[in-house]
Amino acid sequence: MYRVVITGTGVVSPVGNDTETFWKNITDGVCGIDRIKRFDASGLKVNLDAEVKDFDPKKVYDTVQEIRRSDLYMQYAMAASKQAVEQSGLLESGMDPERFGVYIGSGIGGISSTLRETRKLDEKGPDMVSPFFVPMMISNMASGSVSIKYGAKGPTLPIVTACATSTHCIGEAYRAIRHGYADAILAGGSEASINELAMAGFISCQALNLTDNPEEGSLPFDKRRGGFVMGEGAGVLMLEEYEHACKRGARIIAEVVGYANTSDAYHITAPDPSGEGAVRAIQAVCVESLISHDDEIYINAHGTGTHLNDAMETAAIKKVFGKRAYDIHISSTKSMTGHMMGATGAVEAIASSFALRDGIIPPTIGYKEKDEECDLDYTPNKAVKADIKYAISSSLGFGGHNAVIALKKA
Repeated sequence: MYRVVITGTGVVSPVGNDTETFWKNITDGVCGIDRIKRFDASGLKVNLDAEVKDFDPKKVYDTVQEIRRSDLYMQYAMAASKQAVEQSGLLESGMDPERFGVYIGSGIGGISSTLRETRKLDEKGPDMVSPFFVPMMISNMASGSVSIKYGAKGPTLPIVTACATSTHCIGEAYRAIRHGYADAILAGGSEASINELAMAGFISCQALNLTDNPEEGSLPFDKRRGGFVMGEGAGVLMLEEYEHACKRGARIIAEVVGYANTSDAYHITAPDPSGEGAVRAIQAVCVESLISHDDEIYINAHGTGTHLNDAMETAAIKKVFGKRAYDIHISSTKSMTGHMMGATGAVEAIASSFALRDGIIPPTIGYKEKDEECDLDYTPNKAVKADIKYAISSSLGFGGHNAVIALKKA
């Protein structure tokens, strides 16, 4: 078994398009939620989203043609990957391309391309559908395009598990390196599903918050919570075998020490209220990473701001840690970023790694009213300093997919 560390990170998010801007805004409690500007939302019940701001694909791609044949979710993934590659310095070390892989997933893929090309089909006929439509639409193309860009010829595997997508990508990449199948893997997720079709679908399944006040849009663990806010962006981490990283003098941000993958087998959208699947995942991660109840821990919770998720997740943490749960630092960064769907786990893993690096617990902003079902320490409104040894990041997706990873201070 090999050790696995993080040597690079990249973020495109509603609160910053590079990792340090993202982290500063997260620790400062900056809210990335605002009124919908991407399209005319006057016909929808929802008024809010968490859009990426000031993103310029020309800083990522060499030609306009590359941009035109890349869905926005692919562009976000490429931008985050570029940051992670450059930060890691991996390609400057003569990396063996057959030992270098890409695990970047997307929960929904190129849905904006699907919507645009469907309109072309209806209005202008089939001959006007783009020859790049299928490559822009399919969910594997973020991994594929990043692999092509950086010559990664090793294990390359996108994963699609809704909101748990990028945590599963990180976990499976961790296992691939741990068991010797690769020396380095770019792992994470990307999502760009802010459009009329996707948001109408989430409204119909009663998942989104209908408020028109940005400060009350995403309220994880607060009694007033009423659903999540649609976000977008990408998060990518460079995972690397420990000795490989040490030999080339890489800067290690944190170590990945545990991963668990379970299923609720309960409902297509609702979590199992017993939290049994989440409990098994958190327990398994604690066992693998040798976390004891006495260790200083931070949990970056899934914390969507839906009534069912937050109550269930709180109960699951209590079942795993008992009375110790009340002493654990917990927060939901979705209070600031909204729910970035397939990208959310990777972005939250990056936040967790920086929490370990800097000894800062990011806050859950907008928290005002305590819920009897949610009575733990959610780091309300302001970041706090804490010398933590481990961070646990959980992602719980539609279909009952549970993914949990554990990180250790470098």
